[in-house]
Amino acid sequence: MFEFDPHLHCIASGHGTKDTITDLAKQAAKRHFNMIGLTDHGPATMHSGRASYFRNLRYAPKSRCGVEILYGVELNILDFHGKVDLSDEILEGLDYAIISLHLPNIKPGTMEENTFAYVNAMNHPKVRILGHCDDVKYPVDYEALMVATKYYDVIFEINNSSLSPDGYRGDTRANVRKILELCKKHCRPVVLSSDSHGKKQVGNFKYALEMVKETEFPEELILNRDSLEFKKWIHKK
Repeated sequence: MFEFDPHLHCIASGHGTKDTITDLAKQAAKRHFNMIGLTDHGPATMHSGRASYFRNLRYAPKSRCGVEILYGVELNILDFHGKVDLSDEILEGLDYAIISLHLPNIKPGTMEENTFAYVNAMNHPKVRILGHCDDVKYPVDYEALMVATKYYDVIFEINNSSLSPDGYRGDTRANVRKILELCKKHCRPVVLSSDSHGKKQVGNFKYALEMVKETEFPEELILNRDSLEFKKWIHKK
């Protein structure tokens, strides 16, 4: 049914995993995916890759183990003005960027401040996905985010890791439900992601799919169904 997972982390993200890009590709091949998106944490995350790592990804193999690889980044938003932790010059060499709010890089603000941070960070042309904006520690105005995503042509992800019973972002189900209902109302696509750190959860959308079913979200608005269309979409901004 699905062809790719857009939000994966290898050893370069730290967090204890020792799995390489090739390990992720092998696991994706086992699950019959034809593409993955490598989106390691930006350099503001402790023990993650430095700027030079992301600069050199443009020279990395475009496929491994028969699986196409898109090279991106999960950027850390550093302040409420939308500052991120990679330069424009480095971002130009990547396929796309996810933007996220993470402790301790930015402390949770008010709903207005957190929303403002996301909206300001959306302005960069490489930013294509809003990362786990379901986190209960960072309340946001989803209606305002929807307006901004339509203006900047950015999409929400439905993050399986957030919905996992052992997830660390709190009970995100109500927030994910709001996102899906709004996207359905405005006919906006979403992308499902495992947010797997290492190979273990590559392609696992179990909890995300439960929410998709619960909200009766249209299958045709899930971008994971067609890797070619996703590539066209990320490069059109």
